[in-house]
Amino acid sequence: MIGRLAFRSLTAHPVRSAVLASGFGVGVAVMAILLGVAQVVLEQSRAPALVGGGDVLIRLAPEVPARLVMTGALQSDAIRSRVAAAAPTHTARLYLRHGGRSIRVSARGGIPSLERQLGDNEVASVPDWRDTADDVAWTQDTPEKVLRYIDRFHAIPDAPAWKESWAEWLYFNGQASGVRFYLTFLVGPLTGDGRRAAGVRLQLDRGNGVESFTASQPLTEAEALQSPDLTIGENFVRLEGMTYRVHLDLQDAQGRRVRGDLTLLASPGRLVPPLEITGAMGWRSGYVVPVMSGRLDGSLDVGSERIPFAGGTGYHDHNWGFWQGVSWQWGQVQQGDLSLLYGRVFPPKEAADPDRVPGFVGVLGPDGPLGYATDVTISETNDADGSPQVINIRARGSDLNVQVRFDVESAVTTRGTPPASSRSRTAGPLGSGLDFLQLRGVYNVTGSIGERTLKFAAPGSAETFRGTTSRN
Repeated sequence: MIGRLAFRSLTAHPVRSAVLASGFGVGVAVMAILLGVAQVVLEQSRAPALVGGGDVLIRLAPEVPARLVMTGALQSDAIRSRVAAAAPTHTARLYLRHGGRSIRVSARGGIPSLERQLGDNEVASVPDWRDTADDVAWTQDTPEKVLRYIDRFHAIPDAPAWKESWAEWLYFNGQASGVRFYLTFLVGPLTGDGRRAAGVRLQLDRGNGVESFTASQPLTEAEALQSPDLTIGENFVRLEGMTYRVHLDLQDAQGRRVRGDLTLLASPGRLVPPLEITGAMGWRSGYVVPVMSGRLDGSLDVGSERIPFAGGTGYHDHNWGFWQGVSWQWGQVQQGDLSLLYGRVFPPKEAADPDRVPGFVGVLGPDGPLGYATDVTISETNDADGSPQVINIRARGSDLNVQVRFDVESAVTTRGTPPASSRSRTAGPLGSGLDFLQLRGVYNVTGSIGERTLKFAAPGSAETFRGTTSRN
């Protein structure tokens, strides 16, 4: 019925109908043209030449640490020679007020010296525009300075509900010639005398069990905040340029000593930027990987036996935060020029909902990140005794789709609720009520990153927890 009425209405006034049809057609055509022109104008407004020149314009979300891009990925061996200048800019909406009226304007700011290098005529015509002190900090940043910045220790936050469980540590692991080591430099919370508990723990895995060596000595707050240049007793870490130098002098429970020096070489493109989770009452937990995979050198002497690590591969990360009631799942593996990392933190329920904190998987190549995902599932299969036997990780992202299987070969268990002086990667968090498990085994990785296919097997490490409230 409606269709018949519409047809009769159009045929009753054919001239008017034709004019209306033509008008609508012209209107639609004009709208399509305007949308097309607007898109072109928008693309041109973002062209590198209009924002200071250059061949490539990279836009970062506000939460992305731009300095790490400029002094990290852009300094990788494959790109460094092609980067003539990297000029950060910032856009904002400002309001001009005059005579009681406000006018909104768009503004863009940058670093004058870098803008001139890129041929920005607007900046070149105003000689009074010079770099401020903050601008100089940007232009003089180097990969070495960024590495030292992201690997610094943090002052203990003012969070009374959690203050007794604050700890921060530098963690290293490496392998060469069939020998693996796991090393932690830990600084804990303030003690009764106003100093901070601190300790060093080394675990050696030579294929016939894990040997543990330790040392401890309290530090002042000022001494702790010198990190990554950290000294605990006769042991120390020093960052010299892009090289970590580690000296060790430790003992085991039987009085055997291990002494030696190790070096680990960092690379601008092979780091994971700082990540931090925050929760109620000031709770926070942070993580950064300054060295996802680097060349290892040096040796350790256990008694009269020398263990060489020259030509090996090492890894270094750094954790900080409040650890009461916290557990996590974590693992990493290297194969050739690839490094894979996964993890998930379970905060205490008083701080945040553990089920709403996503996991992550990241894969790095020789020149920086290849892909990452937060759509991650981590499942653990136990043996008859309740210990982890297999860990499966599945990750999907815009350019990453991987499946990872970790077969556990050995485990070192640290019982829950240890003293504050031993909390670290080598001990469970204070008050967690869970046993902390450090796992060694073999990773089998399949999937793809962009156009690259992944398929390899390699030895690696993982960490998880077990107990009455563990997650399986």
